[in-house]
Amino acid sequence: MSTHHHPHCPQCLNKETIKWGRQQGRKRYFCKQCNHSFSLNHRPRRPVVWIPYVDGVPLRKLGDEIGLSPAQTYAIAKKEMDSLPDNNGLSRQYCGNYCGILVLDGKFIKVRPYRKKIPFLYGLDYLTHDLPVGILALGESTRAYHQIFKLLKDSRYPLRAVVCDDVLLALKPALNCYYPEAKIQLCQNHHLENIRQKLKVRTSREHVKFFNNLKRHVFDEHRDLKQLKAVLHHFIAGSARKNVLRQQIVMDIWNKREHLFAYEQVPECPNNTNLIELFNSHLNARLKSVKGFKSLAGAQRFLNAWMIRRRTKVFTDCEGRFKYLNHKYSLQMTIKKQADLPELFRKYQLETER
Repeated sequence: MSTHHHPHCPQCLNKETIKWGRQQGRKRYFCKQCNHSFSLNHRPRRPVVWIPYVDGVPLRKLGDEIGLSPAQTYAIAKKEMDSLPDNNGLSRQYCGNYCGILVLDGKFIKVRPYRKKIPFLYGLDYLTHDLPVGILALGESTRAYHQIFKLLKDSRYPLRAVVCDDVLLALKPALNCYYPEAKIQLCQNHHLENIRQKLKVRTSREHVKFFNNLKRHVFDEHRDLKQLKAVLHHFIAGSARKNVLRQQIVMDIWNKREHLFAYEQVPECPNNTNLIELFNSHLNARLKSVKGFKSLAGAQRFLNAWMIRRRTKVFTDCEGRFKYLNHKYSLQMTIKKQADLPELFRKYQLETER
């Protein structure tokens, strides 16, 4: 007898189920794998609450839709978020089709037991837009980056390059421990913004021409190491010759040349963190509405749910080189076996937009 149209077993998710009579007018089924018998519940299901909550729908509005108070609605959302898998474990168990270029950034989160905001560090796989790793750390330290790269290593993430802000002192020792061959690409946009601030370009005209020439000839027109050396020497001997601040800026570019222009050695690697900044803007909007967390566990619960939501939310407005992602979701791009997706979502009661 074909079991193709029979339901999965709710106990073990096995597909091999057979008809097993009726009980009170309802069809019964039997699982050959775990010997569990069951019937289907055709009663209307209460809508999932955690997804609109993480997306930013106010608790009062959600409660009105399902006939509950905001406190009762949050209790349901909390219970649903607690039932979600750990995002890092999800990557370790199910994912593997990554490009190996990790855009790494963080947001500082307000958590009540701590006087200062603490960093939520997470990474985005560049070509798939998937979020394989994320942790809430007590500081942006080497220890925190050790945890990030160990999680990636345990997930067999094929790291080729890390694109990040200027966090070399904390990040590089941890990276060398787990991925000694991986490159570090510093975000050129952030580096240029730091130069703007040092030169006070927005409030004074003194260094505007110098900055514009530096941006054009060093970053916009950069070709190779030999050319870079010649261009920087030209600045030292010319417009930076009598100005110590300009000289320091030029020498800093030379000292960081390996990491400012690493993208040239890694195909398809960006030279900025623009992509993850888009994710940060979405997360920042949600954090403003949440207005901080009462506990570390509450913050971890929400951030884990946010990452899973982003991984299972369909892309609709990707442009340019990322147009191929439209009508797909990032977890779909990195999952090891596509056939396992329905079982995965059923097991954890996830929902995707079809």
